[in-house]
Amino acid sequence: MHPIEDRLSSQGVTLPAAPAPAANYVPFVVTGNLVHISGQISQNESGLILGRLGEDLAVEQGAEAARRCAISILAQLKAACGGDWNRLSRAVKLVGFVNSTPDFTDQPKVINGASDFLVAVLGDAGRHARSAVSAASLPLGVAVEIEAIFELK
Repeated sequence: MHPIEDRLSSQGVTLPAAPAPAANYVPFVVTGNLVHISGQISQNESGLILGRLGEDLAVEQGAEAARRCAISILAQLKAACGGDWNRLSRAVKLVGFVNSTPDFTDQPKVINGASDFLVAVLGDAGRHARSAVSAASLPLGVAVEIEAIFELK
């Protein structure tokens, strides 16, 4: 088993099938040695993780929603690599959107749920540049959406 699969297993995570796009776009684009992964929305086995930070969700709940986005990101990345984790060089950048109230200012703490998970699973290759911004609303009312860029070998 590949070390990434071992680390996923140690985190209690089995990657789902890569989520299908919800509209007229593709889930990822490989151009040159970069993989651009479309925004992945917060969802788990029970369905969408809905709500607004600062209104009906706490930072910890938002961080878990971001972690769930990262799981979907890795599912898309695995598909983009043809299932071969050896093709992965590193994470390059995450852009995280947090459905939050105007006075909520802990967006970075929410997106840490994804960043921390990627580093735990990918090691140093999971370290990345990042933006964490607020959104007045997100598609379907989800709590978090995250897009990502990775480099392939």
